[in-house]
Amino acid sequence: MNFWGFRLLGNSVEDWLYAAGSAAVAFLLMHAALKFAMFRLGKFAAGTKTPLDDFIVDLLRRTRSLSLLAVALFLGSLSLVVPPAAGRALDVTLVMVVILQGALWGNAAIRFWLSRAVSATQEQDAARATTISALEFAGRILLWSMAILLALENLGISVTGLVAGLGVGGIAVALALQNILGDLFASLSIVLDKPFVIGDFIVVDDHVGSVEHVGLKSTRLRSLSGEQIVCANSDLLKSRIRNFKRMYERRVIFSLGVTYRTPHATLAAIPGMIRAIVQGQQSTRFDRAHFREYGDSALLFEVVYFVTDPDYNRYMDIQQAINLEIYREFGDAGIEFAYPTRTVVVRHAPEEP
Repeated sequence: MNFWGFRLLGNSVEDWLYAAGSAAVAFLLMHAALKFAMFRLGKFAAGTKTPLDDFIVDLLRRTRSLSLLAVALFLGSLSLVVPPAAGRALDVTLVMVVILQGALWGNAAIRFWLSRAVSATQEQDAARATTISALEFAGRILLWSMAILLALENLGISVTGLVAGLGVGGIAVALALQNILGDLFASLSIVLDKPFVIGDFIVVDDHVGSVEHVGLKSTRLRSLSGEQIVCANSDLLKSRIRNFKRMYERRVIFSLGVTYRTPHATLAAIPGMIRAIVQGQQSTRFDRAHFREYGDSALLFEVVYFVTDPDYNRYMDIQQAINLEIYREFGDAGIEFAYPTRTVVVRHAPEEP
């Protein structure tokens, strides 16, 4: 029997060997070119600050050897005479591999660019991890959904009915999971709009605490007394949120009262005394001090100033220093602080004759 004359699927042994050799050479060349490009471009990217070359290097690293092998086998099969069914199978296999490799590249692109965008503001944005996880999760779902639909279409499966069925099923699922989906979209709104980030001290209704975690369904606060408060994201967006971390300065207003026995000249000098005391403190900006009104038991003064440091402990230190200085200067000037008093007048009715 002539070995070289043996034919398989209409091709001789020589044809099969030639195709196998062509596929092997193509695979080795593509693999070597990939490694060389990764090496050279990697060294070049290490010396530059532009993200584009880093992105290309990352895509080259995500290229799978299986994808190169599929392309090499397809190139080798071009020299063979294959039946239509086998040719169709090769085409479908190649397209499936290309779709899979494209999905891997797209996944790498989503992760790379989101990481770069958030890391650029890493010091100012404490919610970097949450932003990456939320946006990357949504992008991956969209990417792999498109990849699956393209793969099914390549296999000859009509996706029109599938998409319609998924649409109807999606409506039913959305109605059943509307609370969870509401929290999910609220999470994306928090990530994009950033009413608060991790580390901010916020007040939500009667809940007070520092933000520890912003998840896909809930946000966790650490209260002043130590316990953890878990709030649904949708409830947070419906509430009035006060973010004290973003307070650039603190407006302070307080009142004090002196007795009605205080002389007129002393009353007129009190606003100036308070002004000098407030301006003598660091990180303060005086606004006003006025004799506001006649109280039941005191002559009331109202004082307003600003603390340019938002830290609460710093504000309390300044207020304490101001109070102590007011107490000392009022004592030196003989000014008496008022306290609630009541004068009872007793009158005797004249005796009847």
